[in-house]
Amino acid sequence: MDKKVTADTRELPDISQEFKGKKQAEGPREIRVQHLGGGLRGRWTMNFMTIITAALAIATIIITMISASYYYNDIRRNLMTRAAQSAGFINRFLNSSYEQFLSASESFVASFEDKDKLEIQIVSASGTILASSSSFTEIGSEPGTEDVGLCLEENRTQAWMGKDLQSGERVISASAPLYGPNGNLIGCVRCISSMAVAQRQIIYIVLACLLLGLLIAVSLELSNRYFIKSIVEPVMKINIIAKEIAAGRYGMRLHKVYDDEIGDLCDTINHMSEEISRAERMKNDFISSVSHELRTPLTAIGGWSDTLLAGGAADRDEVIMGLSIIQKESRRLTQMVEELLDFTRLESGRMKLNVELFDVGAELYEAVFMYQNMLDKEHIQLIYDIPDQMCPVNGDRHRLKQVFLNIIDNAAKYGKSGGKIEILLSCDSYTVIIQVRDWGIGIKEEELPFVKEKFYKGSSKQRGSGIGLAVTDEIVRMHGGTLNIASTYGEGTQVTVTLPLANTDAKKTETKAIAADNGTQEE
Repeated sequence: MDKKVTADTRELPDISQEFKGKKQAEGPREIRVQHLGGGLRGRWTMNFMTIITAALAIATIIITMISASYYYNDIRRNLMTRAAQSAGFINRFLNSSYEQFLSASESFVASFEDKDKLEIQIVSASGTILASSSSFTEIGSEPGTEDVGLCLEENRTQAWMGKDLQSGERVISASAPLYGPNGNLIGCVRCISSMAVAQRQIIYIVLACLLLGLLIAVSLELSNRYFIKSIVEPVMKINIIAKEIAAGRYGMRLHKVYDDEIGDLCDTINHMSEEISRAERMKNDFISSVSHELRTPLTAIGGWSDTLLAGGAADRDEVIMGLSIIQKESRRLTQMVEELLDFTRLESGRMKLNVELFDVGAELYEAVFMYQNMLDKEHIQLIYDIPDQMCPVNGDRHRLKQVFLNIIDNAAKYGKSGGKIEILLSCDSYTVIIQVRDWGIGIKEEELPFVKEKFYKGSSKQRGSGIGLAVTDEIVRMHGGTLNIASTYGEGTQVTVTLPLANTDAKKTETKAIAADNGTQEE
């Protein structure tokens, strides 16, 4: 026995007619995608390199400032320490004789070992240079820097950084006070260091930062190119496939490499291509089917019309049979045109419902009564029990009757071999349920998910446009209900329509009027 499968409609919220009318008036929505010239690769590279360059420049400036501050502060501390130590050393050899002070100062300066690194000066209390370790310094001149003046005024070690007036180069100097035997200030020791070494170190650091930044930028650019390549090339391939699909070559597929956003886009494009290809095949099948469906009744109508006009049917029974065929085929054409019109209205959002409160059981009974004689002629047993209770719904009675007629017609058409159709109507506190069951050939499992799609006819050889069930499903959904189809191939099909029950308390007067019209009494 084949496995029984069920195809359920998705329960979607009903779209109001006002929204549909507004959507139709406004036209199709356009989703704008902002873009600039230069291509994705150029824009990405420009933005990326701008950010990287700015970040590296800021980092280089910060590192330079930190390094300069560190080196300058370190040199200033060392000079202040050296000046204080030198002043303490000289103070130990001083006595009351000024000549002794000069002799000790000259001896200390002459024996200074770090002449190639620092310049040491002995400055008098009046601010003139008494001795210097550098031959370029003029004895008797004034240093002219703030550290000397502050040291002599405040009697403590002071430092200064700036441009030397004599040499013209940038230097750092530190001055420490010298005291006589009686504790009076007799001068100061001044240590001077050129900033060229520190500046050279800072330049080395800046160059190292620039080199490191260049290496980082090159590495990031290479990785950036690889990353862009992994995006741009798939997008270009997607663009090519999209153009191929737009040109009418449906069914083309993209090869998915990575399971990421680009991979998801490839899956979406492939799914779209398959769906368009399937829709195109269904459209072509529909056109072919409709052409055939139109040709057959038109041929019968034209043939019998010519026969009757030519007087070829002399027998009255033959004339009646010809007219019956013309009438039957005309009705079939009318039904087909109505289906096409309904389908067009649904697609354009122009189908409107004339909503009113009515008993759905009465409309179902009228649909059953319309098919009773035809089913008897086809030797198909129709089982339908009229329920005792009323099943009021808010909806369009004519559209719902169209739904019932279409479902019963399909049951008679595809379930003829079963010889029996059973129709059940029931309702509970919230829903109305209509079930139409036949014991015909049924629907194949692989075809069942598509039977409610437009233009789909499957492997059936029965005549029809392939849109009747799609229109029926949409009408049911517009009423807030569902249409479910369950079938086992070889055993038959059951169609279940579920509709929301009307609020009878709010519509009590109208419900009583419906009950009176149907000749029933509400319990």
